Amino acid sequence: MQTTRRSFMAAVAAGGMAMAQSAAQTVTRYVRYEHNGTTSYGVLEGDTIRPISGDLFGDRTPTGETVKLSEVKLRYPCDPPKVLAVGLNYGSHIGSRPKPKVPEMFYKPTTSLQDPEGPIVIPPDAKDVHYEAEFVIVIGKTARNVSVDSALDYVLGYTCGNDVSDRNWQGGSQGDPADRQWWRAKGSDTFGPLGPAIAVGLDYKKSRIQLRLNGEVKQSQLISDLIFGPPEIVSFVSQYVTLAPGDVIYTGTPGSTSAMKPGDVVEVEIDGIGVLRNPVVAG
Repeated sequence: MQTTRRSFMAAVAAGGMAMAQSAAQTVTRYVRYEHNGTTSYGVLEGDTIRPISGDLFGDRTPTGETVKLSEVKLRYPCDPPKVLAVGLNYGSHIGSRPKPKVPEMFYKPTTSLQDPEGPIVIPPDAKDVHYEAEFVIVIGKTARNVSVDSALDYVLGYTCGNDVSDRNWQGGSQGDPADRQWWRAKGSDTFGPLGPAIAVGLDYKKSRIQLRLNGEVKQSQLISDLIFGPPEIVSFVSQYVTLAPGDVIYTGTPGSTSAMKPGDVVEVEIDGIGVLRNPVVAG
């Protein structure tokens, strides 16, 4: 049965499953939201948002005000200058293919991003559009030529992502010639849902990522099973491309994926972050 908006909001307020909510962790969840025509940042505490002033990626302070989660529209949780992604980063997804020697990077356009609860729009000529649950790194400060040991100093936090992909355009799954580049297979409008919150202080190695399609679990794996974790990814990218505050990096999907169709509802949940829920519609 499809999850209702009410249960989705409850899951967002709860911050995902209890596994990553131990007393040993102090996790702060930042959201970007629209309220009364204004887009703002705030700290999500249960079903209450505490707005902040200043810069999410610099000095920030609470305003002392509050707003109810149920009264706002959540937006993707930051406005990134660029979006990168890693392919083939779980052994369960690689299968019999060779294990990469370095993170296999590609870009998604910023126009592919979609809000929590926003629709994933399947283009009219797309034939095989799959979900891909992903753990996403949010860069906190400018990173250039950083070491693996220092890489996490440049990370603000983590969020949930869905690297939506048309397998026909990507690899000719339906018999058509594959595109030479993944520009539309992974970059079409709405093919990058992101959110609902940026979790700061999360011990991601204790978290599980899970994807549900119409309530049925389709993907489930510990994030600690990543072949290349955030330190290795951030360090590697920074040797070639300067990372800026707000940049996001999708880190790869576990297991197998399958096609979505209009009318479906897809949810990505990560312990300690929350639930990213999106309906699927026809373009």
